[in-house]
Amino acid sequence: MKLTPSQPLVDVQVETRGGVSAEDIAYARDKVRAVFGQAPGPVLFARLKLTRFANPAMERPVMAQANLDVNGRPARAHVAGVNATEAADLLRARLQGALARMAEQQEARRRRTPPGAAHAWRHGDEPTHRPGYFPRPVEEREVVRHKAFALTFESPDEAADDLETLDYSFQLFTDAGSGEDSVLYRSDPEAYRLAQVHPRPDLIGPVAVPLTVSQAAAPRMTVAAAKERLGVTGWPFVFFADAGTGRGNVLYHRYDGHYGLITPVAPTAHGLSHTAT
Repeated sequence: MKLTPSQPLVDVQVETRGGVSAEDIAYARDKVRAVFGQAPGPVLFARLKLTRFANPAMERPVMAQANLDVNGRPARAHVAGVNATEAADLLRARLQGALARMAEQQEARRRRTPPGAAHAWRHGDEPTHRPGYFPRPVEEREVVRHKAFALTFESPDEAADDLETLDYSFQLFTDAGSGEDSVLYRSDPEAYRLAQVHPRPDLIGPVAVPLTVSQAAAPRMTVAAAKERLGVTGWPFVFFADAGTGRGNVLYHRYDGHYGLITPVAPTAHGLSHTAT
């Protein structure tokens, strides 16, 4: 889609941390603005975050993240580079993929085809350019961000579309078929894995994306226990059933070396919160 005079070119808001030069900012801003014409709708908001870590042990110390509002729909990309120029170039390519995915989703809805069926998986160089974690000692890590919101009721195909368009490592949602709090993530470069608080694969329904379903129930534990497990395993995240509510939670590694926590706040599809079962 090409921008028209009725679709003004929004300014790109910029946030920086570390030693980021004015030239780096200008270059990265231009790369973000360059993808606006490929968006399947007017870009109403754009934000760019550039971070340079001083730790010499990090192979890719520059992180770039962009968030777009495309006519009310979010698109996101997050990459790491050896320098600001590489990070900006990678960010543009990743944004282009997210916007292409969004356009395919819109076309699939228009034609009423199943989500996930209208595209091929674009894994590219995903493992190489994912930002790494700041090597913060375990004893210094804290939960510095807690997001609590109503989980989306959707199918695994829809969750996969959200995961890719928003460039997330996982998608926490409530499966529309089973009513179970679930998390979807990449099991390898070309497939997904689904875990549920109470596995009910027989109720998931037809799925277009390559998917396997874990047969293990989510462990029931406190946030403190989840922190301990995350620190010991080194996993990118831990999916668990909250010891008090029974709802599906995710504790995850942030790129600054601390932890983030996601908790649901709304009832399930049947109007009841999960209780001890």
